[in-house]
Amino acid sequence: MKFRSVLSRAALTLGLLCAGTAAAMAAEPAGKTESVILAGGCFWCVESDFDKVPGVLETVSGYAGGTFPNPTYERHPGHREVVRITYDPAKVTFPQLVSYFWRTIDPVDGAGQFCDRGEAYTTAIYPLTSEQTEQANRSKAHIEEVLGKKVATPVIQLDPKGFTEAEGYHQNYHTINSIKYSFYRYSCGRDARLKQLWGDDAGKWPPRDGMS
Repeated sequence: MKFRSVLSRAALTLGLLCAGTAAAMAAEPAGKTESVILAGGCFWCVESDFDKVPGVLETVSGYAGGTFPNPTYERHPGHREVVRITYDPAKVTFPQLVSYFWRTIDPVDGAGQFCDRGEAYTTAIYPLTSEQTEQANRSKAHIEEVLGKKVATPVIQLDPKGFTEAEGYHQNYHTINSIKYSFYRYSCGRDARLKQLWGDDAGKWPPRDGMS
């Protein structure tokens, strides 16, 4: 009985210590996060590409850029398919993310992306701050020099309220329906075109000129 009593007191002490540690951790302020909204054609593909990036905390598919209220997958005139990317700026910078973004899209195609045509699938960068806007425009000018071509991707500062989250079945599609997603991406010719345009830099992390 005495031994069990000692064990009980030890367990109680350990429990109090763990609870105290947990409370202290909960009291610590959360790290700063930032977000940007990117349109790169099919939002499944943008999610898939950015989920691989160290420092990216969350990717959410949605619609942005238009004025049509309550857009849905079936009806979103004027809106693009986009992904809201939340990241830890202590681990990855905005210029790095934008530089990587260029290598995951065809920025000289202003009529859609790969097999997906039409306004909803055109590319855009939607910065959420004036600093992001300045950095995105600088990166765009650099990419035009790299490619020697006019970039069709606009940079449009967006109010965060201008983003509408897509239906649940679109979120994390590349992992939940990985076989269907892989077939779609291959048959759409996305990676083949990226290889043609960017060579070994296509979809490569970290990007070689992520101007931090």
